[in-house]
Amino acid sequence: MDEKIESKEKKEEKKEESKENSREPLKIKHKVKFKTKLGKFHDKNYKLLLLIPIAIFIFSFIFMGVFYSNTGEFLHKDISLTGGTSITIFEKIDINTIKDDLSNDLGSLNVREISDLITREQIAVVIETTTNSTEAKGILEEYLGYPLTEENSGIEFTGTALSENFFNQLLLALILAFSFMGWVVFLLFGKGLKFKIITGILVFTSAILSFQVLEISLGLIFSFGILLVTTVIYLFHSIPSLAVIISAFANIFMTLTLLNLLNISMSTSGVVALLMLIGYSVDTDILMVNRILKRKEGSLNSRIFSAFSTGITMTLTSLVALITALIILGSFSPVLTTIFTVLIIGLSFDLINTWITNASIMKWYVKSKEE
Repeated sequence: MDEKIESKEKKEEKKEESKENSREPLKIKHKVKFKTKLGKFHDKNYKLLLLIPIAIFIFSFIFMGVFYSNTGEFLHKDISLTGGTSITIFEKIDINTIKDDLSNDLGSLNVREISDLITREQIAVVIETTTNSTEAKGILEEYLGYPLTEENSGIEFTGTALSENFFNQLLLALILAFSFMGWVVFLLFGKGLKFKIITGILVFTSAILSFQVLEISLGLIFSFGILLVTTVIYLFHSIPSLAVIISAFANIFMTLTLLNLLNISMSTSGVVALLMLIGYSVDTDILMVNRILKRKEGSLNSRIFSAFSTGITMTLTSLVALITALIILGSFSPVLTTIFTVLIIGLSFDLINTWITNASIMKWYVKSKEE
């Protein structure tokens, strides 16, 4: 009896194994069919898909032009970039009430609360204004009905000239980061040792002169001019390098546009986040270009799909981590809030600019070379 039971169990196990084995080829066939259909769709429409990022970029360009003509700036700045007073009051105060009551008395008033990380209970209020510290303190003391001391408050004042100079230095760092990023990509995917050396000399010269010799305003103009010159070189000698630079620039530009649309003020931490965003953007772009150009096995579409499966996992993982951190730490630290917000917006645009803009340009480039 035991032998019969064992033989039945073995037969059932074999049946289950045969079912699983029959399912595996079906799964593989479905995946192959899906990739084939997707590949055919992309082959027919990859040029048309470029219209999506082009439309977003044109809208961003028009909006930023109108925004600059109305404000004289390319972005909303907080007091860390414009100069002003920041007063932290360690009391429970209704931020909406104080903003409504003092908006006419304090210039460019911005009020936000700081909450406990665990209980979410308000522990302080931060009041930012372009009004000087002495006047702002007097207005707040009159409104609150008690003096502001070191025990119940903290006051910081940043001069306009200092903030403007600091902003220009951050802007210069952003331009030079683009220059070095473009040169590194050109080293990887460009052709012609002579032009690689020339662009390297130009980039290093602009960095040294801008930070060590020239005044900050002249440094900005000079470094931006060098960036334009090197971009023209990439245009004629390395389309893949140019495609990566275009994608990274589009991420930054579209992010700034959305921040302005949402009326989010940029701080020094926000500019630092833009520098971080360059690294995030180039990461997936280089991955895709490397798979397409360096690998020879498989079709062009299979190499793009391989890069996509890896790159989309990287980006979505980063987005989930950043969104989670923003939810947890959003009301706790304004610096982290700004950094997380900028990175989330930038990585969202990176999905478009990497897998539509850059992928379409690279497919166009490879197909034209084959023809």
